[in-house]
Amino acid sequence: MAGSETHYTLPLPSFDKPVKVLIVVAPYYKDIADNMIAGAVATLDAAGAGHEIIEVPGALEVPTAIRIAFRQSNFDGFVALGCVIRGETTHYETVCNDSSRALQLLGLEGACIGNGILTVENRPQADVRADPADQNKGGGAAAAALHLIALTRRFAGPKGGVGFKPAGQEMLIAGDAKGPASA
Repeated sequence: MAGSETHYTLPLPSFDKPVKVLIVVAPYYKDIADNMIAGAVATLDAAGAGHEIIEVPGALEVPTAIRIAFRQSNFDGFVALGCVIRGETTHYETVCNDSSRALQLLGLEGACIGNGILTVENRPQADVRADPADQNKGGGAAAAALHLIALTRRFAGPKGGVGFKPAGQEMLIAGDAKGPASA
């Protein structure tokens, strides 16, 4: 059982410039969402990050809302929160797979996203994972977003020295300053 295992958790990164994070939550299961928000906000506060919270109808809308904000606002990162509990139809697989895939694609585009959309078999699993005093998956999603923001800032800056040279700056091949050596 995963709950009895111990896991290493990275210490929260520190920032020399302000950090602004958007929490996007699907409050379909309101009490679970509220617990996840509490965990995420506590983690962001501990790192000194500012935040806003918006609600969307369901887990499938979370990636769309993040994409809109990523393109049209100035957030450094995003925390995706929600809960999908298995039901009697294949809708569960669609929602879990599609929301996760969309968040992953946004991350590959450069969005710093902590994925806290729970995908569980039953309500008790969701309660344990959402509880800030237990598994605190909301806090974990916020920490993931913060780590990605720190990584993005670490590697930001001027590019150069790697890759192809622009036209007109061809490298000389085994010859003198006038061009390649002749045979």
